[in-house]
Amino acid sequence: MKALRQILLVAAAFAPAKLLACATCYGGNIDSPMAEGMNWGIFTLLAVVVTVLAAFLTFLIYAIRRSQALEAAIPKTSSEA
Repeated sequence: MKALRQILLVAAAFAPAKLLACATCYGGNIDSPMAEGMNWGIFTLLAVVVTVLAAFLTFLIYAIRRSQALEAAIPKTSSEA
């Protein structure tokens, strides 16, 4: 497995630059509609990821506060034997 990883790294290091560029980046025209569409796609995916992470964080904060409220509501009893 280690040898395969080394072979892939060497192959990527010596690959021509044309093989590394995507179809949009290869042309180099950053003002083209395709490049603008790709940028909007990236922003959309970023918005989805941020929304999901914010929802997860909000749920964690809700669960922590709810747990603390439940602990405060339960009367503390000392164990007297």
